[in-house]
Amino acid sequence: MSTSKAFLDPLRVRLLRLQFTVGLGLFAWMLGSFLGSVLYMRLMGRIQSLPFDFLRIGLELTLKNLWVIGVLPLLCYGAARVVELRPWPTALGAALAGRFFLFVILFVSAGIDGWLKGGWVVATLDWLVFAGGVVLCHRAVLRGRADAGSQAEKAREQAATKQDEYAEFLREAERAGEKIAQREAASTETQGAVVHMQPAPEQAPESAEPKPEDASKAPAA
Repeated sequence: MSTSKAFLDPLRVRLLRLQFTVGLGLFAWMLGSFLGSVLYMRLMGRIQSLPFDFLRIGLELTLKNLWVIGVLPLLCYGAARVVELRPWPTALGAALAGRFFLFVILFVSAGIDGWLKGGWVVATLDWLVFAGGVVLCHRAVLRGRADAGSQAEKAREQAATKQDEYAEFLREAERAGEKIAQREAASTETQGAVVHMQPAPEQAPESAEPKPEDASKAPAA
């Protein structure tokens, strides 16, 4: 039982990490594609009126890959602040998951021609932009882990400072209690000494009362 559990636990952790990575890439692709489409619709007139083709192709590739060069690095950074992620597996896995989903959509909508719509040059530039996005994701994970570590270290320092302050407060309270106890003891001793030094009350001397003479003496015979 223990052997099977020891074998299944790492496998379960890897499966959960893979699911998280794939979900991160798909969410980044959906959000980035939506934002890129909105921006492209707003800037389409200006992009088409550019005098140089390389500028137009560069802007189109940037908006097309906005999910991997903008959205996914932000998501990787935020996730790395909360979860301990591995830089390269997370960056490559999430980016490839989003790229695979994009290829599926293009294949369903336009077939194989959809993958090479702009020619080999544009496809090569597209892959270069994608590679740059993977590098950005890798750096985002590293930065997120570093910031998470610094935040944890700061939290530990604050906890240690509060603990020292609490210990100092306890020591001050103990010293104050000892001073109060000493004052009470000194006051008790002083009161006892005063009571001991007071003289005892003098007893009044007995008054010598004259014995009454016999009022009548017996007559002489």
